[in-house]
Amino acid sequence: MTTVDRVQAPSPASPFDAWRTRDIVVAAVIGVVFGVVFFAWNNFYLGLAFLPVPLADWIYGMWLVPAVLAPLVIRKPGAALFAEMAAAGVSALLGSQWGPDTLLSGFVQGAAAELVFAFVGYRRWSLPVVAIAALASAAAAWAHDWVIYYSDVSLELQLVRYGVMAASALGFAALGSLALERSLRRAGVLEGFARARGSTG
Repeated sequence: MTTVDRVQAPSPASPFDAWRTRDIVVAAVIGVVFGVVFFAWNNFYLGLAFLPVPLADWIYGMWLVPAVLAPLVIRKPGAALFAEMAAAGVSALLGSQWGPDTLLSGFVQGAAAELVFAFVGYRRWSLPVVAIAALASAAAAWAHDWVIYYSDVSLELQLVRYGVMAASALGFAALGSLALERSLRRAGVLEGFARARGSTG
């Protein structure tokens, strides 16, 4: 009598599986790299101080990239908050002009994006989802800045400011993160990080 053993296909990985060492390393690398980028970007922002308040914020989206890029790569809970906080921490250590508040800013930006990805169960990575996460991160940053730095600015100007920040978030954090994730994947850097269902491209 011959017994035929059926080989079952492994079940797809769940986004709620424990973080692997490579997940931690990649999230940390994203955070550190963008922390250095943030330090340079902070100085660029200072150079735009001559512009009216809303106009300087066209570059704001760069500060939101880790909160979108890290989840795109790792696709697990906590990636947005982890990478954004790591980037903020490095930026603060390098001498960010906003001091310890850099950490609070990073927290609200990462947490807002995290909520959007959590809402879709960390399973949808389409452009609309990524764009909403970027906009949510920008909204959290906008509210934080309103309270801390712009409490005396009129509501009308605050709304214009969010419009500029939202456009920047879509360009840098949403489209930029998608483009960077695709480039890294094509280059083979993301080997071992499977593309999830619902991703773009």
